Amino acid sequence: MQDVRIRKLADLIVKYSVEVKKGEEVLIISTFEALPLVRELYRAILEAGGYPMTRFYDETLDEVFFKYANEEQLKHVSAIEKYIQEKINVRISILSSTHTKHLSSIDPNKIKIRRAAQRELTEIFMRRSASGELKWVVVPYPTKALAQEAGLSYIDFEDFVYRACKIYEEDPVAAWKKQGKEQEKLIELLSKVSEIRIVDEKTDLTLRVDGRTWINDDGHKNMPGGEIFTAPIEDSVEGYITFTYPAVWRGIEVEGVRLKFKKGKVIEALATKGEEHLKKILETDEGAKHVGEFAFGLNYDINRFTKIILFDEKIGGTLHLALGAAYPETGGKNKSAIHWDMIKDLRKAKVYGDGDLILENGRFIITQFSSFS
Repeated sequence: MQDVRIRKLADLIVKYSVEVKKGEEVLIISTFEALPLVRELYRAILEAGGYPMTRFYDETLDEVFFKYANEEQLKHVSAIEKYIQEKINVRISILSSTHTKHLSSIDPNKIKIRRAAQRELTEIFMRRSASGELKWVVVPYPTKALAQEAGLSYIDFEDFVYRACKIYEEDPVAAWKKQGKEQEKLIELLSKVSEIRIVDEKTDLTLRVDGRTWINDDGHKNMPGGEIFTAPIEDSVEGYITFTYPAVWRGIEVEGVRLKFKKGKVIEALATKGEEHLKKILETDEGAKHVGEFAFGLNYDINRFTKIILFDEKIGGTLHLALGAAYPETGGKNKSAIHWDMIKDLRKAKVYGDGDLILENGRFIITQFSSFS
């Protein structure tokens, strides 16, 4: 029997998240595990007048690649991959992992070389996204591997995924439009702020955002959405921050991350677990030691850490910093082959905007923004 939730999710993606138009070339990237969602997306794209294409992958092939590729192969960038990145109109990436730690035993230096080589592709993606040439979305499909990663039973994880995407709402599109309007109110507030300071017993970090653009993630780039983000001025980040949850990079977990910044650059990086990986990834390129994104998580339907960044960066009452590439539409200039989100719970922290307390106990306290207060 067909799961109506999958059909509703596909329609939400095609009609709302990327708004497929007649004649657009649409690439769907997925594991074979998510074939039920791929079929529904294929159907919805055709109904919208688009031209669907598919690219399936298997994570064990990534493992094979890193185990056997020589340095020349690690540095190779496929001309076909580059052409696709430059020509498609829409990209739908389905998060549907069947093995979340497939690269955990790979030499970090090999991963560093590969990510550095792919910087060109990252920059093409960022540029086309910022200009509006490329519409894209990352969407989850519940797999047993992801459920296990999240520490949930498969049935409970299915429920978590569809609830986070508002699929249980009678009209998911209307629900996301409402979320977007509420987030826009916060952007109006934060757009007037020059300096942000985050303080708790293990953090005292300041950064400047004046002149930068805040972006409303209301389910168009990521599904689920539920965050607002910008890029700090590149040399403005000062102080130290300790992250609450493990930072996960390509299946590698780094726990207890503590970063110290001076003039926008990481000058000290510590971790209670995986410190070698942390430092190796920070050596990917010069941009990897700078902050490309600063964001607040505002999806209060996501109330637990899952080790899946698509959900975790949206947890209501959190912030996250991303080391590496900035999204050009924010005004950020940092370039890197990486974009690594790290999450901090704000329920025991205070956030100040130009010296005024604006967030406490994980909630914005400005009364006119009552949706999040």
